[in-house]
Amino acid sequence: MFYFFFFLLCLALFQPGLGLNVPIPLTVPSAAVRVSSSFFSFSIEQDRWTDWAGSTSRNQFLFNILDNFGQLTGVPPRIRIGANSEDHTKFNSAIKKTQLVFPALSTTVPYPEATNITVGDAFYQATQFLPPNTHVTWGLNLGQFNLTTAFLESKSIVKAFSSSAIRNSGIVLDAIEIGNEADLYRNNGARPQSYNVAQYVREWTTFATNISAAMGISSSSPTKLWGCAFAGSSHSTTGFSPQSAFQQGLLKSKAGSFISTISQHHYSGTFCSGNGGLLQDLMTKSTIRGNLSTFTPDIVATRAQGLDYVFGETNSYSCHGAPGVSNTAGAALWTLDYVLYAIQIGISRIHFHQGIGFKYNHIQPAFLTRSILNGSTLSSPLPPHVQPPYYGAIIAAEAIGRIGSTRVVELSINNSRVSGYGFYERQKLVRAVFINSNAFLSSTTGTRSSVHLDLSFTGSGAAPTQITVKRLAIRHADDVSGLTWGGQSYETSSGRVSGSISVQTGNVASGVDIVATEAVLVSFS
Repeated sequence: MFYFFFFLLCLALFQPGLGLNVPIPLTVPSAAVRVSSSFFSFSIEQDRWTDWAGSTSRNQFLFNILDNFGQLTGVPPRIRIGANSEDHTKFNSAIKKTQLVFPALSTTVPYPEATNITVGDAFYQATQFLPPNTHVTWGLNLGQFNLTTAFLESKSIVKAFSSSAIRNSGIVLDAIEIGNEADLYRNNGARPQSYNVAQYVREWTTFATNISAAMGISSSSPTKLWGCAFAGSSHSTTGFSPQSAFQQGLLKSKAGSFISTISQHHYSGTFCSGNGGLLQDLMTKSTIRGNLSTFTPDIVATRAQGLDYVFGETNSYSCHGAPGVSNTAGAALWTLDYVLYAIQIGISRIHFHQGIGFKYNHIQPAFLTRSILNGSTLSSPLPPHVQPPYYGAIIAAEAIGRIGSTRVVELSINNSRVSGYGFYERQKLVRAVFINSNAFLSSTTGTRSSVHLDLSFTGSGAAPTQITVKRLAIRHADDVSGLTWGGQSYETSSGRVSGSISVQTGNVASGVDIVATEAVLVSFS
């Protein structure tokens, strides 16, 4: 395998493909966007939270996987715990171990969320097992419209975050999310078909008023509230959208003034009926941009209110992903391009949703006994491991870096398959990421294509003369393992990176070749 990847690297370095000029500003352009070091973050399905974090001791695999990001960016990813099972969670102080009731599995959804979850104090106390200084958002039950349930959950969260174990680790309760995807309540039986955004605002305000009082949330408290968390958006002042919620008075109550962030959920497609898209469609540059840019009106309206706008839950295909698409190496490139383009349109942070056994996961943190693709029984349990999209997340983190004030701009590249982004620290160009999203599949015949990038520089200042190139090596876009980043693998039993790092150095004037289904990080000197 080593010799195969070495051959690809040599091919990319020394065999020119189609020439493509890439102008790169030397100093930070006005269009560049400042990005948080924790821009890439996670959303965790709430039902099996203790399988993620650990129950009586930490899940070392998950800890390592999250800490890998901290080593690259200086901070761990932020964690939102909630989603569909958030609205099926009840509290009982006598419960020591989470009680779960699951629906029947199906080939479409082999690992369904629990429909009945009962938790006690230990459930929230498990937050202590996250990496130090992690910022957390917890979801509370609005769907069942039981204020007592939400109140008891909130008091248990306060108790957990007041404990010495959590305080001494610097773990922060960033926010509370009240309800998950209320726009779907009228479809899932939680509310009548006539349920509308005005009713949502009234319900949310009632719950938020009581919850904020119970938790001590105020204008000066570090903990704030998230608003909306809708599954979709009308992008207008009718229907469910941030604009419509604002118009209905979401921000006008005292509790509404404690909202710091509007959360939106978004998936690029759906697998709920058992039919998914093609991998090339997911990876395609224009699809990613069209998919995300539809939220521009919502982002503008939210920013006008002085609030952050996050994708509090997102991934490739809803209903846990599409087999042969969401769990593949091509999804790693999609993840990378999706994250970096989201920065460009003003999204503050993006939380990729994860659940035990979900096909689109970056991380499988627990042993699995059934196939994630169709639910069939495995011959032996599958231990915790990362999936290909994790590599896209790691590359994004490494490109963003540690200084906390990196600015990112999309580069102008006249090619429907090649994307590029420039990264600036202290006003100067330091790195660039290039992605070739042309899907080279295991069924592809003929020679693997390559694109040659001629790097040129615009603006004043001394242009760099040397480059260091780090590559994401992928055999095929539909592979589900065997990726390496700079010669190293994260597909280890510990979740820590393994192997010797491999990069190439050269002259800027020689340019860079990038083969189909590849990403490169170029550092300038």
